[in-house]
Parts: sequence; C-alpha cells; structure tokens
Amino acid sequence: MPEQRGERADAARNRRAVLRATEQLLAEGGGDHISLDRVAALAGVGKGTVFRRFGSRAGLLQALLEERSRELREAVRTGPPPLGPGAPARERLTAFLDALGAIAEGNAVLLSAHEQACAEDKFDDPSYRFWHRHLGELYAAEHPGHDTDFLAHALLATFDGELVRHVTTRRDPRRFTRSVQALALALLDSPGG
Repeated sequence: MPEQRGERADAARNRRAVLRATEQLLAEGGGDHISLDRVAALAGVGKGTVFRRFGSRAGLLQALLEERSRELREAVRTGPPPLGPGAPARERLTAFLDALGAIAEGNAVLLSAHEQACAEDKFDDPSYRFWHRHLGELYAAEHPGHDTDFLAHALLATFDGELVRHVTTRRDPRRFTRSVQALALALLDSPGG
C-alpha cells in the first residue's frame, strides 16, 4: 500500500518492515511460509499491527504485489511512450507485457502465494483490475466491438505463478515474457481478436 499523506513515521516504518519481512519469508519458504504471526515476529511488530494494517494474509500479499507493480502503473498512466500514452496500441501492448512479464518473472513465488490466498477474489485485486482494464483498452483500440474483457482475462490467466516458475529458467529467463508477447500479438492479429 502506498504511504498515505500524513502517515506517521512509525507507521510507515512498520509498514516497510512488515513488507520486507514478507519478502524474506517468501524467499525462504514460499507462500506456505507466510502467516501474520511469522511476519510480525520477523518485522519486530505486534500481530495486531500487521492485522490492523493489512487485515489478512491475502491483504498482506496484495500490498506487496501492489508495491511491486506501482512503477509500472505510473509508467502506463503518465510515462513516455511506448509504455505510456502516445504510442500505437500494438507497441504499448508489447511494452506493457515486457514490463509485466519482468515483474512476474522476478516475483513468481509472490504471484503463486497471492493466487492461493485470494482465490477467486484476485479479480477484485487493484493490480489485477488495472492490468485487465489496460489490456482491454489496448485490444479495444485495435478491435472495437470484440470481447476485449475476455481477451484481457485470458491473457492475464497466463500470469499464473506456477506457470511462470515452470517456464522461466536460468538458461532463458525471459522465455515467459516473449511467449506471452507472442500470444498477445497473435490474439491482436487474429480476425476474431
């Protein structure tokens, strides 16, 4: 969650400590290793502090995912082309998927944990909603009248944390991103797109 104006210094410090503790626990043991108790202990704060700020394990993972994708969201809204406004939809789509793919490749464990914690509620996640809306707008710019809502959901379904981990290897760390970009462009170029 972004720091709010007027957020107390200790609250901001605690939030950062909690998110860093969550990152550490994810790195050490994956999503199953995340609990409010463990996060609080590692962050050096009370469990109530974590609960009040994030509400649940899902809220905690959602906040971490939001933090990881904040720069991408701002670049899409106000950054220079091709990621930001002003470039043709095809170029923006490729640039967006390159950036989102990099986030996924670097955070596959977080994606998996987030998916498990949120289940079907992931469609209400602020990051997911933003990504979905943006993809839908890009497809609609090329194919008005097509079911761009479904196309955006279908493309985002490929960002499954386990799939990202399976496809991403040391020998070819960007394979996932290239493959998703190829799929997205094939959908864009298809007559029913």
